[in-house]
Amino acid sequence: MTSTLSQTELNAILDFTIALARKAGALILEGSEAIRASGAMDEKKNSVDLVTEYDVRVEELVKSELSAKYPTFKFIGEESYAAGARTNLTDEPTFCVDPIDGTTNFVHGFPAVCVSIGLISGKRPVLGVLYNPFLDQLYSAVKGGGAFLAQGGRPPARLPLAKPRPLPSLSQALLGIEWGSDRSADMVNHKGDSFKRLAGNPAEGVVGGRMAHSLRSLGSAALNFAMVAQGGLDLYWEIGCWPWDVCAGSIIAQEAGGFVAGSHNSPLDNDVNQEVLEGRKYIVIRAIGDSETEKGVEAQKRLIKEFYETVDDFEPPK
Repeated sequence: MTSTLSQTELNAILDFTIALARKAGALILEGSEAIRASGAMDEKKNSVDLVTEYDVRVEELVKSELSAKYPTFKFIGEESYAAGARTNLTDEPTFCVDPIDGTTNFVHGFPAVCVSIGLISGKRPVLGVLYNPFLDQLYSAVKGGGAFLAQGGRPPARLPLAKPRPLPSLSQALLGIEWGSDRSADMVNHKGDSFKRLAGNPAEGVVGGRMAHSLRSLGSAALNFAMVAQGGLDLYWEIGCWPWDVCAGSIIAQEAGGFVAGSHNSPLDNDVNQEVLEGRKYIVIRAIGDSETEKGVEAQKRLIKEFYETVDDFEPPK
């Protein structure tokens, strides 16, 4: 049975999840203070991918409050998944949560950390809330309602923050990339070669180089999506993330005029369906203004194709 959520219902859920995200943010700050005081940290896979007790505590908080308020909704969470829980995606409303996106940043005190709460309905994201308590940045969106950034007690600002401007080529772009937690030779070689071509100058010996303005790594997939939605990044590409990393961010980016796609072979239709959500290959590009010769959406598609012609395609770690 399919349950379709009305705009009124989505708006009410958004209000609840915003308040919950702020409560989770307070717990994240508590955890940061505890880590600074004790220096304690546990390893998840390696020294790059760190987990703390607060990852679990934040997810438990979010899950318990969502379950109490919306008992018929399903739940997918990073820590639940790591503990062996599996929820098959259906058309039913499903919360998709990353309790602390940017765990390594969290442990090191680097302030690009957020709780990510997404809602999937009809196997597509329809609501997203990201809250970075260190910078008091709250990004939110519901399908059909636009995307917003609230910060520092100011009224929410609609995203993108500036009028979308044209983007003629990748050579004028600021690109979001990440190394990820898998540092095997194969993964590092694929990403390293791709990053070299994105940044390199073809006139100075980098074959296939695009000489982008620069490359940036925030250390949080969700905040990379948010930065694209905001307009601070032009494009973000990732292989190896999971649905909870991108669910909330993808609807925020889409509602800000961004274009989201999956792998090299995915159709360029801006449809974040189950195949894209679970495909573990993601690309998002900001809203682009029309030029005299090209519509913004056509520029988005062209640049995604140009990007995928530049980088390696490879399979993410299991």
